[in-house]
Parts: sequence; structure tokens; C-alpha cells
Amino acid sequence: MELLRPSSADEAAAALGNGSRALAGGTELVPLLRDGLAHAETLVHIAGVVPRGVDANRIGAGTTLAELEVDVQIPQALREACTQAASPQLRSMGTIGGNLLQATRCWYWRLGFECWLHGGERCFAKDGAHREHAIFGNDHCASAHPSDPGAALVALNATLRTTKRQFPVAELYRLPTAENRNVTTLAPDELILELDVPSPEASTYLKAMDRRKWAFPIVGVAVARFAAGTRIALAGVAPIPWTLESAAALDDATPLPGTAYKVEIARALVRRALGELGDPATR
Repeated sequence: MELLRPSSADEAAAALGNGSRALAGGTELVPLLRDGLAHAETLVHIAGVVPRGVDANRIGAGTTLAELEVDVQIPQALREACTQAASPQLRSMGTIGGNLLQATRCWYWRLGFECWLHGGERCFAKDGAHREHAIFGNDHCASAHPSDPGAALVALNATLRTTKRQFPVAELYRLPTAENRNVTTLAPDELILELDVPSPEASTYLKAMDRRKWAFPIVGVAVARFAAGTRIALAGVAPIPWTLESAAALDDATPLPGTAYKVEIARALVRRALGELGDPATR
């Protein structure tokens, strides 16, 4: 395996694709390579060419979660999501750009089953063990997206800038289809460079997990209140970060038998989060 150290983001993007993968903190990619779930002939080390740090509403994609959780310029929902993600060691290495591109923690996918997301004909979770899986968007694949900051950034209506374009973070994600099993819209030769995060009037992130610390979300709820209205996004409930139009939209959930409990947890967390922000819907 070859390691490239490009001198610019454009040079790095040009080296991607055709068997090459971008490497920053490595907390996501290295375990996938080790377990044979990702393959690369070349690793393109991007830590030195992707922007890092916070400047008002702008966040470099190379900024670590540890840096974001203590920066007072960052909206509260994103700080709390970063604080509750992973362990201190992983947060000190993992970048916000890499965190947004996390692969599912579904054990069938992680164990290399030829499941629907791997290109197979069935989602093994639907008939098997699935207590951590989806309650929305699970027609084809019942996996649950694990990113806490991803849900926070969707609720905050953040925008991504890449080497090719600029678009809302919500549009980074897509539900997999029979024609395209990918859950992101990022091209193989496209790098995330920066995020633009609006400042809400108030925001929060609440999380239910199996352990009190250092666990992936059973349900994560991000809520951000703006003058134009309140935005809600969930982690751990769909193959992608999931947006709710309102708390009542939880009535549209399609849980599996073993995930129905997540709907009630989501109701409680959404109600609590809206209450913390003083949303009229909770009065």
C-alpha cells in the first residue's frame, strides 16, 4: 500500500478514486481497512491540506471533535454532540469531516455478511437481531447512522464546502436504493473542506445510549431554534441522519419489532429538548 502526502487540497482530490482513499485522523478508515470492509491501494494523507480550526461560523473539516467540544464559538448542539461522541482519545484524533462519513455500526455489515448494503439481496437485520437499528427509512436497509455531530449539523442547517461544490449537510446523505447502495452523495474524488454553521437562537443535543459514556446513540436528538422556526434531527434512527418536521412526525416511524422502544425514547428526548429551548409546542 502506498502513502501519498499531497501539497494541496486540489492535489489530494486529484489523487483520490481508482483505489485511493483519503486518510486524516484514521479513527474510521484504519479499522475498516483492518477488517477488510474498506480497500485501498493508496492512502492520501490529507491532514496537512484540509483546513483546520474555527473562525466564527466557519469550521475546517480537519478540526478534531476535541477542539470543537470546547470552542465557545460553536453552537451548543454541536459542542454537546462532539462531547458525547466516542472516547477522549478518539475525539482528539477524529476530525469533523471524517465523522460525517462514518459507516454504519450494523453488526451484519461489520461482520461482512452479504447484506443489502453490501450489495446483497436482503437486510439480515430485519429478520435477525436488530435492537440498535432503524425506525425510519428502513425499506431496504435497517442500519442506523452513528454520527452525533452529523445530526447536530443537520439541525443547525449547516453548509458543506468541498473541492467541487457547496451544499447543505443534509444533502450529503441519501437513502440507499437498488441502483445505488451508497448513503452519501460525496464523489470518490471529492474532499470536504469546510463547514459553515449558522448561529441559532438556542440549540441542544440529547442522547440515549447503552452506556453512560463512549457509546453510539440508541437515539440522539438535535434541536435548533431559529427566528424562522425550529429544526429537529435525529441520530441512530435511520441509515442517515433523520430530519423531523415536528415532534408529531414520530407517528410516521416504521420500527421493526425490536426497535419500537426507540420511538418512545425519541418522543421523550424531543419533548425534553424542545422544553429546554422554550419551544411553544411544549407549553
